[in-house]
Amino acid sequence: MKHITIRILLSALLVFILLPLTGCWSNKEIEDLALIVGTSMDLEKQEGAQEESAGQPGGQPHRNRITITNQFVTSETTGKGTKTGSSPQKAYNNVSETGDAILPTLRNMVLRIDKRAFAEHSKVIIIGEDLARTLDMQKILDFYIREQEMRPSGLLLIAQNRASQTLESNKPMDIPAFQLVEMTHGHGRTTKILPPTTITKIEGKLHAGASFLLQNIVSTKGEIKFAGAAVIEGKTKKLRGFLNEKDLEGLTWIFGNGKGGLVKSVDRKTGQPIIYEVLSLKSKIKPHVNGNNISFDIKIESEGRIAEHWVVSENSIETEFLKRTEKAIEEEVERLVDNVLNKLQHEYKTDVAGFGNQLRIKYPRIWKTTKKDWDQIFSEVPIKSEVKITIKDYGTSDE
Repeated sequence: MKHITIRILLSALLVFILLPLTGCWSNKEIEDLALIVGTSMDLEKQEGAQEESAGQPGGQPHRNRITITNQFVTSETTGKGTKTGSSPQKAYNNVSETGDAILPTLRNMVLRIDKRAFAEHSKVIIIGEDLARTLDMQKILDFYIREQEMRPSGLLLIAQNRASQTLESNKPMDIPAFQLVEMTHGHGRTTKILPPTTITKIEGKLHAGASFLLQNIVSTKGEIKFAGAAVIEGKTKKLRGFLNEKDLEGLTWIFGNGKGGLVKSVDRKTGQPIIYEVLSLKSKIKPHVNGNNISFDIKIESEGRIAEHWVVSENSIETEFLKRTEKAIEEEVERLVDNVLNKLQHEYKTDVAGFGNQLRIKYPRIWKTTKKDWDQIFSEVPIKSEVKITIKDYGTSDE
């Protein structure tokens, strides 16, 4: 009996010793992988081609063709796997393939690379302007939403012109996909950059048929830059148009989600520039319903500091000067808000600022009857804004 007990204890001990050794059963050697860190998608226009046209006898229906470019980082491109230890010519390798559906096109890419493509470290997907205007986003992103290997926290961007150009850099050791991710962190210091938009955030909006914004990016001679935002229309799920950087500033004030940023205004008395730096920002959209009439009020409040002014004849701490400056900043913010509202209501007729969501929360019954044609209704509703600026700090200089 004693021997049996000892054998059982030894067997249990052996199991406990061997169990941790199975922790890396699914490991993959990095030298055998081609890590996908970014992906771009562009439309390839063809004469006479139509999206999902009726099937033709004896063949597949014509579809627009999409060029997918994957940005790979391998042990060779980073220099860690080169036998000679010499530095590679570029820190990344872009591979493109063209097809009429996403997954078959990606599988064809296997014919051109000697390592296993691994997408769990993918950081960003960039969609070209022409593709976003032609195909709806639900179809474009369907594979990436379903694919288990894709990271749901990956960023989603729109590129003006060709998206593949944004994955090129004139600095060979920079990796554009990583650079784009780092650039989104600037959201905390400027009102000209949207908060990072991930695939996860977009999925719900696509299913709800809601309009939304994506960060716009342009590439010029190997240099990339954020430049406003792309408006995606909820009804069609396609690109409706672009907002410039000033428009995006106005929207950030409406959202009230800015963590920093500057407002440039002009002193009315002297005509000299005054720069206001945002320290805090909040806003509230309040819907009103009176019979069949819907309207909105926006209340915006901000505290900040005078970061720079050229009004040398004035003392920063004088009450009269501070009041005059607050008024000038308020007028500039109201101008930004009015301009972007005018573009959204009358040019794009698309609500990407969340007015419909506030109506849904406060008046759910009204929302049920209006949500189907909300973008059209939004284009006609009166919207009033009120801005309150408080200068809490004027820097270390009092002159």
